[in-house]
Amino acid sequence: MTTHIDGSDAAGRARNSSRSPTTMISRWGRCLARLVRDAGGTSAVEFGLAAPILLGLLVPLADLGIAFSEQLQVEQAAQAGAQYAALHAWNSNSVSSITTAVTSASPLSGLSATPAPSQSCGCPTGSTIAAATCGSTCSNSETAGYYVTVNAQATYVPQLPYSVLGSSVTLSAQSVVRIQ
Repeated sequence: MTTHIDGSDAAGRARNSSRSPTTMISRWGRCLARLVRDAGGTSAVEFGLAAPILLGLLVPLADLGIAFSEQLQVEQAAQAGAQYAALHAWNSNSVSSITTAVTSASPLSGLSATPAPSQSCGCPTGSTIAAATCGSTCSNSETAGYYVTVNAQATYVPQLPYSVLGSSVTLSAQSVVRIQ
């Protein structure tokens, strides 16, 4: 008996060649039906379809979290400058000293005290400070106080470009403290 490379003998080859096309189609149909019913690998296919959607949601969310974290650092830097102003009397070097306090308060690159710290006189009115002459009497019978306004800014560049934000966003914060 002669055996071929594919492991079939001459009689087996003759049997296979004598099958009708209808028998071959029904055999392939049964194989296809069995493949459709098989649930193996379904999880991998579902993950392959869902992974890009999940990444498309997670990357902007992580980017937003980084921006929020940097905004908090900018706010803390402005508060550090205001704290420095509250602890040290205003003098000719105050602007540069407060600016140094702001920029030293955070490791963010590009952090600046812009606009520069300023001193003003005013009267508190709810959540704002109305400009007033230093030493004058306010509407609540208090003397107008001296206030220092400290600003901090940093530029945030998103990890991915977003058409809504543009190429960068300026993060800013302001802190006002009464010094006298």
